Amino acid sequence: MAKPVVPEERRRRRRPTRSGTVLSERLIVETALRMLREHGSAGLTARRLGLALDADPSALYRYFRGMDDLTLAIGDALVGQALDGWRPTGRWRADLRAVGLRIHAAYVAHPQAALLTTSRVTGRANELAADEAVLDVLRTAGFPLADTVRIYHAFIDQTLAFAALDAASLALPSAALRADEEMWRSTYARLPRDTHPRIAEAAGLLAGRMVTSAYPTALEMLLDSAAVCLDASR
Repeated sequence: MAKPVVPEERRRRRRPTRSGTVLSERLIVETALRMLREHGSAGLTARRLGLALDADPSALYRYFRGMDDLTLAIGDALVGQALDGWRPTGRWRADLRAVGLRIHAAYVAHPQAALLTTSRVTGRANELAADEAVLDVLRTAGFPLADTVRIYHAFIDQTLAFAALDAASLALPSAALRADEEMWRSTYARLPRDTHPRIAEAAGLLAGRMVTSAYPTALEMLLDSAAVCLDASR
């Protein structure tokens, strides 16, 4: 049976680790993010995290019910980074664009963590704040409730899906990533027009575009569709 998580106020009174560090949920999450960035998901274990914090691994369970609970906290921390400093302007399209790009960027900045967390629902404070913000932007703009939920669903899932896709590419070994990107120039750009006419005519554009994220384009397409729905509802 999992041990109960100790309330924050009781954690603060715990004595420091052997190196004099006072543990906190934030410190543990930040250390876990660093370990994921340096070693990948296979390198994130309670034992290794304890070593990195100079603390007994059992101390982690005063803050998290287990490694899965820590994974949810990592995902919520990324959403918190995305929302930090964001304020709604009252222009629904600009606001949704900003939130989407911020969330996508926060995950892509931590590709190994993104692979662990983009498919999870944390139910934690930052995730709830992001969901409330998106729903409020849509409702304040005048979207009917059913359209609000439908667009919110597409917006969130699209953002996280592209974050996972782009993070997966960035998490590849450098040589594999370079080889994938080079394929657009070494193979696609050399296909003859008589066998692959459409690829051949688009080869130059494909080589430049396919090595970048399609998320900004997909986001604009979603916002275009939402604008049509809003006009129709009026």
